[in-house]
Amino acid sequence: MRKRVLGHGAGGALIATGLAGLAGESGFDLMGWAAWFGGAVIFHDAVLVPCVLLVGTVTTRLHGSYRRHVQGALMVGGMVTLVALPFVLGQGRRADNPSILPLPYGRNLLIVLATVLVVAACIALWQRPRIHGIRGLRRVRRRCSGDDRGA
Repeated sequence: MRKRVLGHGAGGALIATGLAGLAGESGFDLMGWAAWFGGAVIFHDAVLVPCVLLVGTVTTRLHGSYRRHVQGALMVGGMVTLVALPFVLGQGRRADNPSILPLPYGRNLLIVLATVLVVAACIALWQRPRIHGIRGLRRVRRRCSGDDRGA
């Protein structure tokens, strides 16, 4: 209990320090900051959380040892795509200044997503369960269902 109170106090002090730094900055737009912060909270609750729940629901039929790798790859791929999407769509690109967003971001995003897929597949194959006959299959089923009595 005491450690928790100390942790909350330290966190509150850090938040107060950050807010004081924001308020003391010249040209600080409180309404703009509040709109950005509120938008991030709404985006998290309205878009990100349902996507994570959907991935969890869709992947429930996968074998337990592969499910976490597929879920991880989908989450990493989704977050990378979310961050890269403004660049891929060319937001901020201007015809009079070609040095703004000069790279082929769509191709680079595909390369990153392919790398995530290959790494996840390699890890999943490396850590796949070794099944030796019927006994091994039963052992894997018990382990995946949470029943370790006969293992």
